[in-house]
Amino acid sequence: MFNKLKQFNDLRKQANTLKSAMAEETVEAENSAVKIIMDGNQEIKSLDIKKEYLSPDKKNELEKKITEAIADAIKKIQRKMAMKMQQMGGLDNFMK
Repeated sequence: MFNKLKQFNDLRKQANTLKSAMAEETVEAENSAVKIIMDGNQEIKSLDIKKEYLSPDKKNELEKKITEAIADAIKKIQRKMAMKMQQMGGLDNFMK
């Protein structure tokens, strides 16, 4: 039982280390309407909207473009997180 608690504690430490490392990472996602900068904890740090998409008749298109850019940024962060986890030895070390 104590072995499982130690494994859990080690896993929690690894998760905190990963979270700290990811906080320092950023990605950009850009399309014809917006540019988003997101940090490794999936928080949007900036959102720039191009002027031509600020008119009311472009509202639906702008919403779609923002959604696409956020999804793209999340995918990029997830890839970076997977690489960081792999560099740290993955979760396999703690799940035995």
